[in-house]
Amino acid sequence: MSRYRLDIEYDGTPYAGWQRQAGQHSVQAAIEQAILAFSGETVTLRGAGRTDAGVHATGQVAHIDLTRDWAAEKVRDAVNAHLKLAGETVAVLAATAVDRDFDARFSAVARHYRYRILARKAPPALEKNRAWWVPVALDAAAMDRAAKQLLGRHDFTTFRSSQCQANSPLRTLDRLDVVRAGEVIEVRTSARSFLHNQVRSMVGTLKRVGEGAWTAADMRAALDARDRAACAAMAPPRGLYLERVDYPPSPADQATESPNIS
Repeated sequence: MSRYRLDIEYDGTPYAGWQRQAGQHSVQAAIEQAILAFSGETVTLRGAGRTDAGVHATGQVAHIDLTRDWAAEKVRDAVNAHLKLAGETVAVLAATAVDRDFDARFSAVARHYRYRILARKAPPALEKNRAWWVPVALDAAAMDRAAKQLLGRHDFTTFRSSQCQANSPLRTLDRLDVVRAGEVIEVRTSARSFLHNQVRSMVGTLKRVGEGAWTAADMRAALDARDRAACAAMAPPRGLYLERVDYPPSPADQATESPNIS
């Protein structure tokens, strides 16, 4: 039995989300079908994060176990060939043979998300499903100042879906930056893990700050309320990207990076 890490990107627009669901078109099921088509094996693909319907990824990570010892490049190329034949908007960027103790979800030490807001009067033509169109000016600097109110370890009940299944609302937010690049405002955030809908809820509330309807103090008050009703409307999924997942270095990586001390 061999385990492989898959680094994956996808346009989440046509999918009901990452997770396999009966009667729904999901990213997980699309890749599992491609693996079955090339290997003849029915596998369960385990991902680092369960992105919602319409959410994209440039750096999702998953792992699979196969009974045959395939070359990693063969796994990548064969899966991609079958994904293309099926018309899926999914690509395996890399496949890597890993130790059996690697787990795409539980071995992760950080997850990085990016949210894109297109703030301009004209509606998007090329980025219709790639960003949240907000047809008013937004103050990115004010949004960034308010974002800093959420850094650290807090009870994020306010920014958590009512259907969230996490045992605790406590999370440590390591990064929440708001930067402008022309007409696009990007919200970049990092943590070991996030609650269901946490990122989109934070972005929706930051948008209210950008409009001038809320202040940084209002953002802090919403956090301290520990009440979902204190949150502004959630941002739509189309602007959200799972950008990267971090893992501890493997022993081989550590050996390569260690200085040669004589």
